[in-house]
Amino acid sequence: MRYRDDGHLEIDNNAAERALRAVAIGRKNYLFAGSDAGGERAAVIYSLLGSAKLNGIDPEAYLTSVLRRIADHPINRIRELLPWNLFPQARLP
Repeated sequence: MRYRDDGHLEIDNNAAERALRAVAIGRKNYLFAGSDAGGERAAVIYSLLGSAKLNGIDPEAYLTSVLRRIADHPINRIRELLPWNLFPQARLP
């Protein structure tokens, strides 16, 4: 009923439910990570791809770019491969 009084509020919570869908689907997939280390690696990948999305970067383009560069990239400069460093022009305001 509050949405009637405040025009900024949505009439439903579909956006929140869509955002949480990946968590609900992933919950069953996480059971098959193989080990704790596999689960931690999966969490890192999900975090990086989620960060790319939040920064307005296409996750597939980001992952493609990282995979092309990572073999020859020095480990002490790995921060350069973070989404906001690879695509600084896509950073959201």
